[in-house]
Amino acid sequence: MTADSEDNLDARPALQQVLHYHEVTKHHFQGYAQGPGSLDWATQPKPFRRYQGARLVSLEKFPATGEPLYDDAFVRGRIPAAPVTFQTISQLFYDSLAISAWKSTGEHSWALRVNPSSGNLHPTEGYLICGPIDGLGDRPMVCHYAPKEHGLEVRAEFERGMWDALWLVAPADIFLVGLTSIHWREAWKYGQRAYRYCQHDVGHAIGAIVIAAAGLGWQTQVLDDLGTEELALLMGTGNDDAESEEPDVLMAVGPHAEEAMGLQEDQIQALRSLTWQGTANQLSPSHLDWGVETTAAAARKPRSRQPYERRESPQPSCSYDHRSVSLRTVVRQRRSAVAMDRKTHITRDTFYRILQRTLAVPGSIPLSTLPWTPHIHLAIFVHRVKDLPAGLYLFVRDAAQTRALRAAFTKAEQWQRPVECPPQLELYCLIEAEAQQSARQVSCHQDIASDGCFSLGMIAEYETPIEQNGPWFYPRLFWEAGMIGQVLYLEAEAAGIRSTGIGCYFDDPMHRVLGLQDLTYQDLYHFTVGGPIEDTRLTTLPAYANEF
Repeated sequence: MTADSEDNLDARPALQQVLHYHEVTKHHFQGYAQGPGSLDWATQPKPFRRYQGARLVSLEKFPATGEPLYDDAFVRGRIPAAPVTFQTISQLFYDSLAISAWKSTGEHSWALRVNPSSGNLHPTEGYLICGPIDGLGDRPMVCHYAPKEHGLEVRAEFERGMWDALWLVAPADIFLVGLTSIHWREAWKYGQRAYRYCQHDVGHAIGAIVIAAAGLGWQTQVLDDLGTEELALLMGTGNDDAESEEPDVLMAVGPHAEEAMGLQEDQIQALRSLTWQGTANQLSPSHLDWGVETTAAAARKPRSRQPYERRESPQPSCSYDHRSVSLRTVVRQRRSAVAMDRKTHITRDTFYRILQRTLAVPGSIPLSTLPWTPHIHLAIFVHRVKDLPAGLYLFVRDAAQTRALRAAFTKAEQWQRPVECPPQLELYCLIEAEAQQSARQVSCHQDIASDGCFSLGMIAEYETPIEQNGPWFYPRLFWEAGMIGQVLYLEAEAAGIRSTGIGCYFDDPMHRVLGLQDLTYQDLYHFTVGGPIEDTRLTTLPAYANEF
């Protein structure tokens, strides 16, 4: 028996826990996954984590400018690489994880952020791990990002030699950005299903960081050979009695980040000697256990022995005209629509452009940042797209899976290529018919799924990649879905409309609509795109006092 097969046997209980979690957290027509019947406002989590006693470094804020253009950020090499300085680090966080505005009504106010979140609960925390940076510090440091203050809390500092020794091969001007999840923030409102939503939010945040980095001409590499324990050592989590932060992902960022060869395991272990500054604040006085941490423990990742086998699509991406739309205007004005107007239409070309942006062909931003072959495909309910018949469509994001999908989608009446669909897009009409009622029903009877231009379910190749890689791959499927969601948010904004993620959907009823009959494919996330109805009862306030 090989070591790898022994590892797979050891993972079986964890694998069964993950698969069981997914099944018991499904919504059904006859009942929803377990959650609080009403919200306990006395235990509502504080919206911001702070490390009390840690030194805060205030970052700079920036007005939106016409350059760089939004479309340029998605073309590798179009934006010249900026140097890594205090100002550009400030810009990166300002364009990815910062507050974007405040909303208020009466005596109540709440913050919106650049990165989307289920229910605006924001379980995702950001970290910076870096060497000396001009204007920021002359020693390597680990910092927690504080979005309310738009600042970095310095949790630990260490010697330059330790930073250099961490890397197998490190290009100049490279640093690390890490993400963690505070599951309680979501569980307080959503109960059992919270782990799913936290992982969506990780994907949103990865996408936000990759696109913000691209706006500075930088590259991003997900360092997914690292294990969960190593991420905890690098970010300094797990040392407090407050609500736990589960380490999720670490990314290398910088002008030449893709040239980095990873981190050395023995040097990561040396970080145990660091002295950590600050104590995490308690977010709630008490908590209700929804079993989320059990699943999180089962989905923790060991250090990988081999990289993913990635099947690169040979197809080039489509070519569209560049629009005179500012990247930073789009990323900071992104909002989740709360209702759709039932009348806005988009053109067929706009629809095709949006789909093209979700591809993970070589060099595409942000989806090619994920190191694995795409596993998510889009089952689309088309409602109001000019010159495109209403109906159920399937967008295949990995052409090599088309044959398997044809076999799995047993309710398809046809596999018809739409009119003037670019050859690079594997888009098929499965059923030509009004789809608004079906879209509404499978998205928990929500009108927002039927009142826009189109809505969709993100259908994941599910059982095989989890069994082949291990239970830790389960959250990564949600990351991929969240990154697609981030692209849909920004593409809608750039097109002058709005979108929103829909975390409440009926899992197996959606599978029955498509004719899916087993765990080969599973529905992981819903989304809707269309003309928004603004809530005029709300007042919008600036993100930060004296912002510029």
